[in-house]
Amino acid sequence: MTMIDELIRLVPPPVEPVDARGDWSAVEAALGLELPADFKTLIERYGLGQFVDFVTPLTPFGTHDLLVQRAQRLLDRERSFREKYPDECPHPFYPEPGGLLEWAGTDNGDSLCWLTEGEPDGWRVVVWNPRNIAYDAHDVGAVEFLHGWLSGRITTPILPDEVEASPWFEPFREREHVYIELSEGESPYHERLRILRDALAPTADRGGYDDEDGDRQDHFAATDLGWLLTYETAYGHRIRVAFPPEDEERARVTLFDAARRMGCQVLSTTTHRGEPVWA
Repeated sequence: MTMIDELIRLVPPPVEPVDARGDWSAVEAALGLELPADFKTLIERYGLGQFVDFVTPLTPFGTHDLLVQRAQRLLDRERSFREKYPDECPHPFYPEPGGLLEWAGTDNGDSLCWLTEGEPDGWRVVVWNPRNIAYDAHDVGAVEFLHGWLSGRITTPILPDEVEASPWFEPFREREHVYIELSEGESPYHERLRILRDALAPTADRGGYDDEDGDRQDHFAATDLGWLLTYETAYGHRIRVAFPPEDEERARVTLFDAARRMGCQVLSTTTHRGEPVWA
């Protein structure tokens, strides 16, 4: 069994992946590099989207040409920093020979890169945190790294240690994002969460946390609706929801009703950019 087969068994790909197919020869010509075979298969099977709502492989196809566009900006973006702090940059950057080339990004701003030395199928993965100037190299390719990290077999100080027991891949879909700020209410947190999930059933867990101060986040999906939600007290008492644009009125009515049954008042509703909505 190949490593891509192992990844597919661990994380089923979408039936209809988004922006998954195109002309690889044109992509490689634009980069001036041949790309690893496992990465091509990864894109063809999964397309544009996120593993565990965190890692986004950079598809070069469709309207979201992430791979080539980010590669072409990389050296210019890092040049001035390297000139000031050369000792903080242990690797060259694409298009320099053997330079780092990003193949995936994370929601924390980290980059999963290849070190483009030697034959493409032998390129090593380097996890790079540009903010903290941290690099962590692994002697595996892109697909093996993903499978290893998602299964807990590979760890890195740059990415979270704890990955969900049943990891998933969410294909890209245009969604609106709304934050619903709530009054506290009298019922305990777990009861309010149960009422919210019952209103959106069936739902599927997407992780969360409960810290020592009692702050909580619970991420879940309303599977039949295609909505993604977070209920939390970690950054205020609120519901965060992402839904297809055509579902806006349904989302407003459903979540306002759920808040009422949770014993909470809706204090405000904004987009994730802080703009008022649903007034």
